[in-house]
Amino acid sequence: MIPVSVIIPTYNEEENLRELLPLVQWADEVLVIDSFSTDGTCQVAESLGATLRQHEYEYSAAQKNRAIQWVKNDWILLIDADERPTKDLILEIQTMLYNPSIPHQAYWIRRQNYFMGQKIRFSGWQNDAVIRFFNRSSCQYEDKKVHAEIQCNGSTSRLKAVFKHYTYRDMDHFMEKMERYAAWSAVDHASKTKKVTVYHLSIKPIARFLKHFILKGGIFDGTIGFKISKIMAWGVRRRYLLLKEMQQE
Repeated sequence: MIPVSVIIPTYNEEENLRELLPLVQWADEVLVIDSFSTDGTCQVAESLGATLRQHEYEYSAAQKNRAIQWVKNDWILLIDADERPTKDLILEIQTMLYNPSIPHQAYWIRRQNYFMGQKIRFSGWQNDAVIRFFNRSSCQYEDKKVHAEIQCNGSTSRLKAVFKHYTYRDMDHFMEKMERYAAWSAVDHASKTKKVTVYHLSIKPIARFLKHFILKGGIFDGTIGFKISKIMAWGVRRRYLLLKEMQQE
């Protein structure tokens, strides 16, 4: 069997780790890379057999790239603490690891998203997929603060099974994360947006709302779909407000 390492980035993920770690104990190595949690995350990680290493958090891609270099094995399954591999996904990956060689260098995994306990069927989240099973000899995260994806110097494919993704506990959690993303996204957009205008502050947020609520079917998710679309639009406007402040300074 080809050895595999599981990487789990954490910050105050005590409860999520209690659920996630038992699902990945079949792996040859489980590394929890923690950003100095203040709850019981570290104790849970060590008590459930994971290797714990701590590093100050800069942004997601930098943290994950660091963890990729720390693990022992070339093949990696990277899982966020709010994700759960289904039994079918674990079996699909294990079957591949029992083969003498794995045909591709990286694999996309689709995510079934849940928000505040409700399964989200549309709202722009229905085609959500991420590269999470990959060979580090050919892969690393792009140096980008928001929505960075694996860059693969080789062929990629898709797995059939999915992650369950329990995105946000409540509206406050959603807003807190969107505020953080807006700040990072403002930095990413600084070089390509020379001046923030009414177009950025009004038209783009409206377009984002319509994209999620109408084009991506958020209307069919009901009240939750409306809230998701509204906050996604708010995140766009917040990005450009922060960028405008940066430009004025």
